[in-house]
Amino acid sequence: MSGPASILPLQVHRLAFEAGGTRLLDDVSFDLQAGRRTVLLGPNGAGKSLLLRLCHGLLRPTSGEVRWAIDSRRSARRQAMVFQQPVMLRRSAIANITHALAAHDVPRGDRLPRANAALALAGLSHVARRPARVLSGGEQQRLALARAWATEPEILFLDEPTASLDPAATRAVETLIEGFHAADTKIVMATHDLGQARRIADDILFLHKGRLLETSDAEAFFEKPQTEEGRAFIAGDLLW
Repeated sequence: MSGPASILPLQVHRLAFEAGGTRLLDDVSFDLQAGRRTVLLGPNGAGKSLLLRLCHGLLRPTSGEVRWAIDSRRSARRQAMVFQQPVMLRRSAIANITHALAAHDVPRGDRLPRANAALALAGLSHVARRPARVLSGGEQQRLALARAWATEPEILFLDEPTASLDPAATRAVETLIEGFHAADTKIVMATHDLGQARRIADDILFLHKGRLLETSDAEAFFEKPQTEEGRAFIAGDLLW
């Protein structure tokens, strides 16, 4: 018996978003296919986080369209998002995961085994019974990733997940992300960190001032950006 139909590709067409009379995203179009890791790259304020939230359905666009291969109600169950500052529930680490599984209608008997497996994958089995909010920043971020992973998403949106972490915690998070990719979860991550983008990206979406300026294979982008803004960003110049 075949599995459920894929929610991918995701097609974004002429997406725009305004708030307070200011257009924060303008005329953004791209397709996301399964498999390759996509990194949204650009300086702070480029619109990366906003674009992720629109794709994930947390915000409604002012105009344009976000279209999944299957209807939005079913696609919502097959995607997850992890934020720069993870939101931890006032309960233990493992209960954070079992709560998420309950919200996804996972049968009660399957929740604890799946939660334990997710904690083990994230290297957090030893803190399973600790309150999630007393964990270190790196542990909380790995718990947020484990919680998302346990729901078995087909696509995982990551909003600068290592921006507040030290190098060791960043390495641990990136190792988890690579494991998710190896297990065929589509990774879509926002970052302004060029080194991280080089390590993770297969494809680059380069944004600046709310506009998508380049869509490129990562190797080609880092070797020779096609826009003046892209070249300046790679060179470490300030972009206004």
